[in-house]
Amino acid sequence: MLILSRKVDESILIADSITIKVISIDKGVVKLGIDAPPHVRILRSELIRAVEDSNKEASATPDDSLLQQLMQKLKL
Repeated sequence: MLILSRKVDESILIADSITIKVISIDKGVVKLGIDAPPHVRILRSELIRAVEDSNKEASATPDDSLLQQLMQKLKL
């Protein structure tokens, strides 16, 4: 991981087409501006994790006991 220090209004360039600029810094919150071509997806990692967690939770079968009960009744 590359770690850079930047001040307000300073920026970095990634692959000649993506610019990340520090817009403001206030009480420990850094606001960044990202300029990238339309085909480049920019996603917040915490949202990706939330969707992944939600998908895992939805695909889990917490009602296994109910399913097992129904299967036992069918076997009788």
